[in-house]
Amino acid sequence: MTLPLYPIQYETLIRTALAEDLGMAGDLTTDACVPHDATAKALFNARHEGVCAGLDAALYAFTLLDPTLSITRHVKDGDRIAPGTTLATVEGLARPILSGERTALNLLGRLCGIASETRRLADRIVGTGAQIVCTRKTTPGLRALEKYAVRVGGGGNHRFALDDAVLIKDNHLVAAGGLRAAVERARMRAGHMVKIEVEVDDLDQLAELIDLKVDAVLLDNMDPATLRRAVEMVAGRMVTEASGGVTPETIRAIAETGVTLISLGWLTHSVKNFDIGLDFAVE
Repeated sequence: MTLPLYPIQYETLIRTALAEDLGMAGDLTTDACVPHDATAKALFNARHEGVCAGLDAALYAFTLLDPTLSITRHVKDGDRIAPGTTLATVEGLARPILSGERTALNLLGRLCGIASETRRLADRIVGTGAQIVCTRKTTPGLRALEKYAVRVGGGGNHRFALDDAVLIKDNHLVAAGGLRAAVERARMRAGHMVKIEVEVDDLDQLAELIDLKVDAVLLDNMDPATLRRAVEMVAGRMVTEASGGVTPETIRAIAETGVTLISLGWLTHSVKNFDIGLDFAVE
């Protein structure tokens, strides 16, 4: 079970998004066309199959615009949803519902899309022991929510930012003067609670790294045969992470090599938006 986020974790984001959309003059269309006392019942309806994620964060847009609106959730984050499923109902004054519609749908469609694709990929590697994880390739400002959506979909999270783990990549190695120098400097600087991971491009680099006893190795752009050999060389001495060239078509073969983690940047930067409509009920 994925624990929900606290409103304090997304309130600033939602306020910023609403302020961006309302601008300096407010919702000109709604204010001009809709009487101030008009009421409405709006339904969030899924257009296709997937996984719900980010519902509370999306609905918070309406709470900020009008705390008197009545909000009913019909599903919860993590639920699989079929086409036509009503995720939530919002009732009350029509103006704030219309003004908050786009902010809520933008966020909900984004997060449901990430969770749905994560679930699809996770289903493909069931039984292998590998886990899907996301990266820092997130939409600026949305990282906490996008990584949450990955968890909701059955995946895990890589580091959240530059300050919660050490990940030494190829450019770091060049700038530091080599693998051993980079690892030794990182070990002196990082606290005892900080994990150290190093990216390697080939098995020769991996052989050198094994002697340095780091926590994890990122096996970059290796084919399944090479990944399998890398896992054999590591022999459980550190976490193995496969990254690069991972697609829905290749992910099962990669998982079957025995790697611990499979990281996918496109899971949070290129996933298709989940289609959700906000439909006013006609009475």
